Amino acid sequence: MNNLAGIGMTSQRTRARMVDRLREQGVKSPLVLDAMANVPRHLFLEEGLQHRAYEDTPLPIGEGQTISSPVTVAQSCELACQGKPMEIVLEIGGGCGYQAAVLARLAKKVVSVERIAKLVGRARHTLRELRINNVLIKNADGSLGYPAGAPYDAIVVAAAMPYVPDELKAQLKPGGRLVAPVGRGDVQTLVVIEAREKGYSERQVEAVKFVPLLPGVA
Repeated sequence: MNNLAGIGMTSQRTRARMVDRLREQGVKSPLVLDAMANVPRHLFLEEGLQHRAYEDTPLPIGEGQTISSPVTVAQSCELACQGKPMEIVLEIGGGCGYQAAVLARLAKKVVSVERIAKLVGRARHTLRELRINNVLIKNADGSLGYPAGAPYDAIVVAAAMPYVPDELKAQLKPGGRLVAPVGRGDVQTLVVIEAREKGYSERQVEAVKFVPLLPGVA
């Protein structure tokens, strides 16, 4: 295992500067900021990219996928948790496992669905090395969620959907929130959907850019 604390550009001090930047970018939740401060993002990247781990940019993780920028992860988690701890969260598009590790500090249990088997194996290995034991990673098609684990306090989608299917909304607990990039190509918007007593409310947050959510497994 690489150095957990990190050195130089992967050090705790560099991570603290990242958290200061997140505050400047409008992330307010102490829970989320604490999680971002304590999850070593560099360990989810290949060694040659670890020195860039705390830059505010997406980075490649192989298989044509990326790890989202720190601010994107922090904002999505903040929108999902509403400033309080959660019981169970579903993540769709788990990638290298970084966002699942952040969510694991915000919820008692995280179910993470990733369609690419190689990324699943790598994420499981990293989470195991970090002794993060409350994340269940499934190699599955997450386009319709993961009904077996429902209902969820929050659903966080880390890849762009053309629309949010009703089957996915139905997996929210009452009062639960779904955070997802919706759209195609360069026209995407981060959307928050909340399960009401009757129906759902929806609001658009900001323009974003994510890789598309693909069906099936690979």
